[in-house]
Amino acid sequence: MTRWLPALAATLFALMIWQVVVSLTDLPRFILPGPLLVAETWWQSRWLIAEHTAVTALEVLIGLACGAVLGVATALQLASSRIARVLVQPMLVFTQALPVFALAPILTLWLGYGLWSKVAMAVLIIYFPITAAFFDGLMRTPAGYLDLARTMQASPRAVLWHIRVPAALPQLASGLRLAAVYAPIGAVIGEWVGASKGLGYLMLLANGRAKTDLMFAAMLTLGVLSVLLHLAMRRATRQMAGER
Repeated sequence: MTRWLPALAATLFALMIWQVVVSLTDLPRFILPGPLLVAETWWQSRWLIAEHTAVTALEVLIGLACGAVLGVATALQLASSRIARVLVQPMLVFTQALPVFALAPILTLWLGYGLWSKVAMAVLIIYFPITAAFFDGLMRTPAGYLDLARTMQASPRAVLWHIRVPAALPQLASGLRLAAVYAPIGAVIGEWVGASKGLGYLMLLANGRAKTDLMFAAMLTLGVLSVLLHLAMRRATRQMAGER
């Protein structure tokens, strides 16, 4: 409990400052609603927000699973093959230079307005961090381990699976933790481009109707969802990262 007290105190302080600013400036609610109004709106619309949160959470979880599998597979291939590093690695770097918002309409055109275009957006955002983190770990295996493997005449496959992969698990855990934070961003971007459900869709709907308090409630719900995903991933990968 003591570990969470500073974060809780900082959050409460920020909310208090937010409420004081709104009260002193007397801003219209459609410009900046106070946290009390946002909390009241969230409670009144809790079932609506829960329905859209479930859609976004499903998109994020599927995207996180697919991105993790693809990222791990790509990193293993890059670490195993010099040809793959020459051919694939520049393309991975190139894809990161493309703006995500430019790809979202194309994915929506190809995959439709349903679930899979949002999953694809989440995968695009988290694929590179997972691949890069795991690949970096695979290429930074301690030299002493590799020298011992050569002395024992271990095959390249045995070196990869029994030495390099276990040594790279902490880096993979870091990549997965980052992915848990970035995945909701990809899903929401996809919902902004074209969707009929989800927190991103709810934000656009609320903004178009000047319901800024509902937009803030959906946005804060997305933030809480991201924090919970990060904590769950951190707990799941604690042993992988060598933490206690």
